[in-house]
Order: sequence, then structure tokens, then C-alpha cells
Amino acid sequence: MPTPARILIADDQPDVLEALRLLLKSEGLASAVVRHPREALERLKQEPFEAALIDLNYTRDTTSGEEGLALLAELRRLAPELPVVVMTAWGSIDLAVRAMREGAADFVEKPWDNTRLLSILGTQIELSRTRRHASRLEVENTLLKEADGAEPFIAESAAMQPVLALLDRVAPSDANVLILGENGTGKSLIARELHRRSRRAGKSLVKVNMGGIAETIFESEMFGHVRGAFTDAKADRIGRFELADGGTLFLDEIANIPPSQQPKLLRVLEDGELERVGSSRTLKVDVRLVSATNAELGAEVAAGRFRKDLLYRLNTVELTLPPLRERREDIAPMARDFLRRAARRYRRDGLHLSGGAIRALERHPWPGNVRELGHVIERAVLLARSDAIDAADLGDVGAAGASATALSSATPAGATGTGTSAAGTATPPAGLAGMTLEQAEQALIRNALDQCQGNIQRAAEVLGLSRGALYRRLEKYGLDGE
Repeated sequence: MPTPARILIADDQPDVLEALRLLLKSEGLASAVVRHPREALERLKQEPFEAALIDLNYTRDTTSGEEGLALLAELRRLAPELPVVVMTAWGSIDLAVRAMREGAADFVEKPWDNTRLLSILGTQIELSRTRRHASRLEVENTLLKEADGAEPFIAESAAMQPVLALLDRVAPSDANVLILGENGTGKSLIARELHRRSRRAGKSLVKVNMGGIAETIFESEMFGHVRGAFTDAKADRIGRFELADGGTLFLDEIANIPPSQQPKLLRVLEDGELERVGSSRTLKVDVRLVSATNAELGAEVAAGRFRKDLLYRLNTVELTLPPLRERREDIAPMARDFLRRAARRYRRDGLHLSGGAIRALERHPWPGNVRELGHVIERAVLLARSDAIDAADLGDVGAAGASATALSSATPAGATGTGTSAAGTATPPAGLAGMTLEQAEQALIRNALDQCQGNIQRAAEVLGLSRGALYRRLEKYGLDGE
């Protein structure tokens, strides 16, 4: 059931206030009544209203309207988006016109007609809601909404099971969560899962890259601003906290927040209150905060670059993501999903990863983690010459994988042989020492062909390549096969 609109009413006459309160109540509208402009301004600072209805005179025997016009100016300054309807004595049309010129949304004459008064207030409330909704949608369209076809959450490996267990326990709560992990490990995906599994899932998930906000505009971006707050503030702007009200605010790269802005963020986290830049009106927000970083925040605190009390607010629960090299069971399903989405995007239906490609992907150390895997697969989709993406289509990842495969089973021509380390893994043949990558690849191919007596198919299998990829290398190096 929608919350009833709340109207601020200011008039010096108690009987007028009571009559208006009862009238609005009969129409399902809530009201707050005050008898002095000063009280009106204090109430506006304490709570939000959808419209204001104010008299223009408050001192006995005063008819100039100056008190009401001054109140109108202050209301417009504190809440530019608030529609203000003024009440004038019968026959004071000139005063009503002046009020309209100075920002009033409309006017009614005393004694008022109930139907006209309710119609005016209803219209102004609806217009105000429409403007706020349009403003919110505009910001959402440019800042937040999760893209269609968002990356799925894949976590089948043993290394991810403790993460999943903790995720299941904390997601339904409103606890602030700090996600730690190397660049590219999928911290944004975890933030999305926390939001999706929470009671706030029906509201917005707002992501902010803290490293991408200049210090000079930090407050405007995070808390919003009112028109005229600074030179370029040509219209009111909703900040990220307001936009996330009722939902989740994800602060990525939280270690990059400037030290001068950390107290301002801390205040919002402690009180749930903020003011837009250029406004003294306090707004209440209800957000669940999720933050992420690849930095060691303890070291940042010790160095004086990050506030200890802010860290305590952020890390009610810490969740650490393992790097991709520690969750190799996830590589193949992730790669296939990246392939599916990239193939659809570039209209390359029918693509699939060969066994050699999968083996090369699983052997790679992935210093760039999941992000690097996605880039490698996207590049392969663009450059693959056939429907079967093989190791050769994976660039350096595939070349390293092919070399590792061959090294484990073949000795280059002229080499003395391979050895085995104490750990039981194959060591590179001595014959590869001092070779360039291309020279090593040629040697490995020659050795595989010799072992397989020139059989291209068997040699390709030994090398972890497709038959087509091996043919391309034979042509490149001028080598002969079967």
C-alpha cells in the first residue's frame, strides 16, 4: 500500500490549520501543521514533504505578504523540488502573481473552495512525483541498471565453497560486507549475488567506482546537489546514496576514496543522513553497503591513508575471493559461458572449444584472473578461423599451453632428454635453453612429427592442437608432415 502524501501547512490561525488538517485527512493525505515560518523551515529540515501549503501573512494586521514571500524563498532554497502553494486573502491577485513569479507552484484564495484546493494539491503532488521519477530513471539509465545478460555466477571449485557458505549466511542480512581479492577475481559478481539474495533484491543495486570520481566532485556524485549549488549545477541531481535508497550501494575500489572525503562517507554510514551540495535540508537514506578492494586496508590504515573507524564500518563481514589459479575446476565452465555470450554478441554461432584449448586454459596461471579469461575468449571468438577454437586461437595462452603439452611428452631433436623434478613434474629439455619462442615451437613440432612418424593427426594430439592449427604452423615454418 503506497505511503500517503505528506503536506506541510503553515498558517498563524489555529482554526485554519485544524480545518485544513481534517480536510486533507478525509482525502487520505497526511499533514504537519505549523504556525510560524521558522517552524515550517525546521520541520522541512527534519522530514520530507511532497507539497507545502503556506499563508502569506503571519503577524497580526499585516497584509503585505512579505513574511510569506520570504518563507517561500527559503523553502525553494532548501527544497527546490518541493511544490509550494500559497494562500492569499480574497482579492489579493497582485500578491498571488508576485508569489508565482518567485517560485510558487499555484495559489488559492481565502476562504478556499475545498474542491479547488484539493485539485491543486493533487495536481502538484502528481507533477512532483512524475518529475522525481523521471529524474531517477535518467540517472538509472546512465549509471546503474545491470546489463541484460549479466555474467552468471559460476563457483563449482572446492576453493569457492567456503565463499559460498559465507555468502549464503550474510546475504539475507543488512550487514555491511567488504569483499577482498586480486584484480579481476569477480568481486562485482559477488556484490551482485549479495544483492540478489537479499531482501533488497527488488530495489536498485548501485555500483560506484571510487577510483573514477575526482575529489572535487565527490560530494556531488555521492550525495547529489541542488540547482545553483555551483557554476555548472543547472539542475537538481540525485546522488548515488539517494539512488540506492532501499537497495544496495556497491563501492568498488574503496581504498581509492580521498582521505578528505572519508569523514563525509563515515557520517552517512553512521547516521543514514546526508545533505545535497548547496542544501541544508537533511535527507534520510536506507542502504546496504557492499565495498571491494584489492588493497591491503590494514596497511593503508597504518600509513594514515585510510581511517580506522571507516574500515570498521565497512567490514562487518569480510569475504575473500581466491584467484582463478586456485579454482581451476571453474575455468572450463567459465570459458564456455564467455564463449556463449561473445559468440552471440559477434554473431558467430556454432563455435566451441577444442580439448586442446581447454587444456591450455586450465594450465595458464591467469595473473589477470576471470577478467583476463573473458578477454582471451572474446579475442578467440573474433579471430577463430573455424568453429572449433583450438589452442592456437588463444594467443599467448594457447602457445604456452601447447609448449607445456609437448614438453611433458616429447624431447626436441638434438636434446639430451627430459628430467623429472623432486615433485614429480616434467622439467624442460636442456635443448630448449637459449631458444626463442618460435625456435622452441619449431623444435617441438619436429620432435612430435618424428615421434608420430609424420602422422599429422597424432602429432596434433601430442601437441594439444587441432589438425588445422598444426597445418597452419607447418605452413608458417615450412615443415612437412604426412
